[in-house]
Amino acid sequence: MGGTPQPRPEEVPQLNTLHPRSPATGAGCGDRPDETDALPGRSVRAAARDAGAGSALGAAVRTYLGHLAVERGLAANTLSSYRRDLRRYVQVQDGRGRADIADITEGDVRAYLVSLREGDADHPPLSAGSAARALAAVRGLHRFALREGLAAGDPAHDVKPPTPPRRLPKAISLAEVERLLAAADAPSGGDAGTARGLRDRALLELLYGSGARISEAVGLDVDDLDLRDGFARVAGKGGKARVVPIGDYAREAVDAYLVRARPELARAGRGGPALFLNARGGRLSRQGAWMVLRAAADRAHLSEVSPHTLRHSFATHLLDGGADVRVVQELLGHASVTTTQVYTLVTVQLLREVYATSHPRARS
Repeated sequence: MGGTPQPRPEEVPQLNTLHPRSPATGAGCGDRPDETDALPGRSVRAAARDAGAGSALGAAVRTYLGHLAVERGLAANTLSSYRRDLRRYVQVQDGRGRADIADITEGDVRAYLVSLREGDADHPPLSAGSAARALAAVRGLHRFALREGLAAGDPAHDVKPPTPPRRLPKAISLAEVERLLAAADAPSGGDAGTARGLRDRALLELLYGSGARISEAVGLDVDDLDLRDGFARVAGKGGKARVVPIGDYAREAVDAYLVRARPELARAGRGGPALFLNARGGRLSRQGAWMVLRAAADRAHLSEVSPHTLRHSFATHLLDGGADVRVVQELLGHASVTTTQVYTLVTVQLLREVYATSHPRARS
């Protein structure tokens, strides 16, 4: 169904015996950069000096964002996060009397980090992980300013990000996954057999069947699917494409949606390539997809569900089924296997819990 991106089966490991919803073992939601951000045809110094109203620091930030958009090709969602973090940085430094990026000191950068962790009247305190992400944007800005001659030094070079506590990914059991998927188009939700119900079931089946991030799933176009061979081509972080398998359950759900539901939803819009459509016929947003997941979780009486729950469960269940960690790394699109290895700690923790409660001499 749809055009074929022509992924070859050998590009992706065959996991029919490992994924719990494969035939062998299965049970029955950003801003885009403004055109002016790029400032084409102008030198970096001239852009930083002349770009728009506001402080010289603000102009440097706009120039940096243009560089990220045009020369590095960052995704719109990533740019939106950078823009938000750097806007707050400008506000903090303006409050300290630092209107020019060349005047900022290491102490100013450290003060910004403290403000992130402590919060203020307009912002709640940030976790270590969120503060580290915001600081990464600032460090990138100052490296850029030094390289382009906007500042004589890099005051952020020695400011280290806070170390977030190690948190294990939260996965749900296979039985809970089954409840969640069944609730996507359950009659109690009023959507059974409707276009919306078919869409919601297809979305959640695809998330669990492929391990895709929500942003990757809603970014899919119809032509990214090869339902005949069971593959999809997704655009991951940094615009890196990868091919992921789609199990039979997800294929059937997506096919039912494409045949019986998507044409009805598409009539409300102007037409477009998006796979998952909202009620107005446009592309379903990340927030819209999260609301679909949240509503299904409520109907299934599952409280601890996040946008990444099905992705975490996908990885954990594959490892429980004997999949090699590097295969799971490839499927998840992780740049480093160490990121994927966190999921192995989940399975080890489960083994410890089972041992502690089951072995007659586990406890004295």
